Amino acid sequence: MAAPWSPGSWRNQPIEQVPDYPDSAALAEVEKRLSSFPPLVFAGEARELKTALAEVAKGNAFLLQGGDCAESFAEHHPDHIRDFFRAFLQMAVVLTFAGGCPVVKVGRIAGQFAKPRSSPVEVSGGREFPSYRGDIVNDIALDPEARTPDPGRQLMAYRQAAATLNLLRAFAQGGYANLEHVHQWTLGFIKDSPAGHRYRELADRISEALTFMRACGITPENTGRLRSTRFYTSHEALLLGYEEALTRIDSTTGEWYATSGHFLWIGDRTRQPDHAHVEYCRGIRNPIGLKCGPSLEPDTLIRLLDILDPENEPGRMTLICRFGAEDVGRHLPRLIRRVEREGRTVVWSCDPMHGNTIKAASGYKTRPFDRILQEVETFFDVHRAEGTHAGGVHVEMTGQNVTECIGGAQSIKETDLSDRYHTHCDPRLNADQAIELAFIIAERLKREREARGRSDDRASASA
Repeated sequence: MAAPWSPGSWRNQPIEQVPDYPDSAALAEVEKRLSSFPPLVFAGEARELKTALAEVAKGNAFLLQGGDCAESFAEHHPDHIRDFFRAFLQMAVVLTFAGGCPVVKVGRIAGQFAKPRSSPVEVSGGREFPSYRGDIVNDIALDPEARTPDPGRQLMAYRQAAATLNLLRAFAQGGYANLEHVHQWTLGFIKDSPAGHRYRELADRISEALTFMRACGITPENTGRLRSTRFYTSHEALLLGYEEALTRIDSTTGEWYATSGHFLWIGDRTRQPDHAHVEYCRGIRNPIGLKCGPSLEPDTLIRLLDILDPENEPGRMTLICRFGAEDVGRHLPRLIRRVEREGRTVVWSCDPMHGNTIKAASGYKTRPFDRILQEVETFFDVHRAEGTHAGGVHVEMTGQNVTECIGGAQSIKETDLSDRYHTHCDPRLNADQAIELAFIIAERLKREREARGRSDDRASASA
């Protein structure tokens, strides 16, 4: 029998990646205030997402999850949110139209403020500073006072998340996502790029299809799915005091939900089965993600699934695999085989970013685009060999014209990184690279769909 759970039962467990707040009374006061604030998302929306993810687990849809490495207070601007949403919509429409697959859209946004760190301190100029843990905890400036964890920043994060969600909902439901605007989503700096040209050709085909549908009487005015979209938010469940304060009972079901975001995930550094982050996530009813890195053993994965999803509920668990291009072919098959042998229902998603980070000669962290593509392709290859469904992709990306990941059709070089390197933490794909990746995945989805169709035809013929 599982031990009794409450939103605060995680406090009785060991915990990793916790900030060292110097004023515990101030922290408690902030958490008390947050617990009286309105929810950011609603239980019914989280259940809706879980239903959509259940279709992904069956092989009937594809999960697109992406957004910022770490959201910034300084860069919170409606244009940045709009440009991210435009690039994300372009990726989604490429996957839907070119890949022939429904897409579940989940952003790393409106809550992705906290970051795990490999060390609690960093050294600069011979001085030691507390590590930057995201704007919800401390400031990126190399100053002892700025780096001291400040609980008041949680209130700022809540307000920014609320404002961001308000704008995203307006974009998704207020007409901006109307498919008749498919040409208008293109950002200026990618119009003349190879990905931009491919997208324009695809958009022309969509416009032709919409013209035909309008002639048949199917229009955005009478068909809601043509003029709006479902968009969900996600972030890493890292700062558990913040998450506890925003955990509420759903009045319609009597179940606990995290209302800080629709989808929460447990990071590779905090997935210990007997620790606080797993304890917190086992009790909330939201869809849950679990980062799976090279150190995760099959037995431990099954133990985590038993804790987090004892009922084997479709759509509950997404396994976000982040091995690195060289290691995915070795580690992924044994996890898939064990999960299949245990009869577990999960979404398999590929995070091709975190295992492919390198340091350039200039000192900048970067991610080579060819390694990102290699991990995605191997992810699909392994699933085809195992007879399972490659269900999604999880990327760090932005709508800004940054130079943070090298390669791609733009041929960003190491010497270009300093031009527009704006990330507060890890390097992100720019919009052009993100759309290029979407086309490559769409082509793979199309091939997988055609292969399944041929297999079904052969099965029907033999029957």
